[in-house]
Amino acid sequence: MAANSYWSFYGRRTERSQLDEILARKRWFFLQISGRRRIGKTALIREALQAAAVDKTLYIQIPDSEPAGVITACNGYLEMFGIDQRIHSLGQLAGLIRDLVQSGYVIALDEFQYFHRKSLFDFCSLLQAEVDQLSANAAEITGGLIVLGSLHAEMTALLDDRQAPLFNRTTDTLELGHLDISSILEILRAHADDSPDRLLFLWNLFEGVPKFYRDAYEQNALGADRDTLLRQLFFASSSPLRNEADNWFLRELRGRYDTVLQFLATHPGCTNAEILSYIKDVSGPGEAKQAGGYLKILRERYQMIERRLPIFATRKARSGRYYIRDNFLRAWLAALQKPVTASAFRPVDLLIAQANNRLSEIEGYALEDLAAQLYQERSRLGLGDFQLTEQILGYWDRSDVEIDLVAVAEDDKTIRFGTCKRQADKLLNAVPSLFESAARFLSVHRQFGGWRVEYAAIAPSISDSQRAKLMSSEVIPQSLTDLCEGL
Repeated sequence: MAANSYWSFYGRRTERSQLDEILARKRWFFLQISGRRRIGKTALIREALQAAAVDKTLYIQIPDSEPAGVITACNGYLEMFGIDQRIHSLGQLAGLIRDLVQSGYVIALDEFQYFHRKSLFDFCSLLQAEVDQLSANAAEITGGLIVLGSLHAEMTALLDDRQAPLFNRTTDTLELGHLDISSILEILRAHADDSPDRLLFLWNLFEGVPKFYRDAYEQNALGADRDTLLRQLFFASSSPLRNEADNWFLRELRGRYDTVLQFLATHPGCTNAEILSYIKDVSGPGEAKQAGGYLKILRERYQMIERRLPIFATRKARSGRYYIRDNFLRAWLAALQKPVTASAFRPVDLLIAQANNRLSEIEGYALEDLAAQLYQERSRLGLGDFQLTEQILGYWDRSDVEIDLVAVAEDDKTIRFGTCKRQADKLLNAVPSLFESAARFLSVHRQFGGWRVEYAAIAPSISDSQRAKLMSSEVIPQSLTDLCEGL
């Protein structure tokens, strides 16, 4: 373990390449970068600008405020970046952006989605006029404008809606997702270890959010045991992630969404009927009638939840199940929020143990997602023996058929069914059910008749004796170590 090694910039090779190409044009550009908070949008553009040796830069983080607050914040950033100009209106801000870009500046406006607020929306029309002027002289301008946003629906409304002033003005778009598993393994190998248990524990907490891994590194906790990491990141008064979910997820919500999110966190994969029944029980029938609206807003505007369908289901299928999209938010609501809140008046050691137990419970769900992502990443890189032709998903129906993972390799005419267990000693007992569910799946999906059928049993670690028993049952044993090989 290289615990004292310097923190570097990890992953994002594709996105870095795209940014490098944009900057290398040496002409006007208007770039939109979207992605959840803490995903590394600012770090990405900083890396690219430094690599391209761009010395004229201005970064402004737009506050969730009225025009006066935005103007004050902008003047603060102008002073910080050594620009001897000040603004007194949003119109002057738009004009200053034009002037600076014309002189070769690359300007980044972070949290751009706040211009969707009614009191700030006029800025978009003001900026449109300046952007159009810059576009008309694109070949003569070496600067550019980057807008970064974390609320997808509001960024879309500002830049992609046909009625929006800035519609069709961007020259480039980047959607920043989580780091891939290869990059997470690179971080762990540099600063901790890449053992299966550590990978699952941290992925269940942080998924692919680079800022969280760096927070753990700066607290000297990335390679520590589970209790120490939780204590230092969540339970101390100065813990960096103690208020993360409230500050960057839950504060955005307007309305009664907490009941829905809490239920989804502790019941991942629940149906619409189960959500309605729960809300009716805890809040009454009146509130249950609003549940459909809550789900729609949480899905479409905030992208906090998703509705998954079983593999090969039609888009209109009624067998959808709901999940919280972000591992950190799910872990916070299901395992950490209540213990952290109670730390002011209960023994911290006891609360950490409770949080740890709850995290272990939801790691089983995280393992399914991690295994699916590993399958997809290995296939994309040409590793292993299974080249996917479909996104790997689970399968379920109303007759109690339940399959954790279904992988399809059409080129090889092979279909593989997988079961995932947090504890490897439960895999062998799950095999009969896997065989039965797969048989019922194949009886419905007859297009796989004549294909090679394979079965896999997945756990973080699998002993030699467990491997031998699984293989004797004609099941492929796959640990996280196996699935990470070559990454």
